[in-house]
Amino acid sequence: MNSNSSTDTKWTGMVPVDDTALAVTDTGGPGVPVLYLNGQFATQGYWRRVIAELGPGWRHITYDERARGRKSKRSADYSFEAAVRDVDAVLAARGVPRALLVGWSYGAFVGAHWASRNPDRTMGAVLVDGAFPYDWLDEAMEQRIRTMFRRMGWFTPLLRPTGLIPRMTADQQADSNIEIGRISRERELGPVLDAITVPTRYVVASGTSLGSRGDEQERIRAGLDAVVARNQHIEISAKVASNHGAILRKDFRAIADAVREVTALDRR
Repeated sequence: MNSNSSTDTKWTGMVPVDDTALAVTDTGGPGVPVLYLNGQFATQGYWRRVIAELGPGWRHITYDERARGRKSKRSADYSFEAAVRDVDAVLAARGVPRALLVGWSYGAFVGAHWASRNPDRTMGAVLVDGAFPYDWLDEAMEQRIRTMFRRMGWFTPLLRPTGLIPRMTADQQADSNIEIGRISRERELGPVLDAITVPTRYVVASGTSLGSRGDEQERIRAGLDAVVARNQHIEISAKVASNHGAILRKDFRAIADAVREVTALDRR
């Protein structure tokens, strides 16, 4: 089906990178390798409905980012660039020279940067309600973010053993959130998206979700229109009814359809 190396059996284990190690699951098989990139503080389990919808004809590779999930280890570096390096580490460890990337939220930014920097190693990308170029971060928003994570700090230690909350401090989580706001700025993200030369499809959510106000998220999503107009490789595959937080749970079929669409374009 493709020229990527494959393993016949499912593999689950730890992949070392920098000063840490990541929990990785690889279903194996000869199918198209799909690497799933999680939301900022989410885990690989979020993808189970998309994976089930696509089925065993694909090679599904998931992992938990640094200090996320139950097993991935802590690190001294939770920066965005570290997250991009982790893609290298996971693909190299699993012997995959070329993959299709599917990223949700924070993972969409990682996928967009990876696809832009590594066109020869990327079959294509599906970006799920993330990687919208828009200047939403200002000093007031930074303060809102820091206040929110500090208020959540009293109960998060109770949930960390479950893997539902990252093993990061409130300030580390806020710093990561603020950094993605800077990366989202049109002058930063616009050129990254303009440089993508592989088939890329967006699946876009609707309405608001945790932390947003009014039509804030819809205005952010509107920043994608100019990108699509400029770059022939990027299209919106679907605008779905569910919001940002529910899209993987409620609209997994639309995401799977976008994966199939990108794969068909890569084979031409």
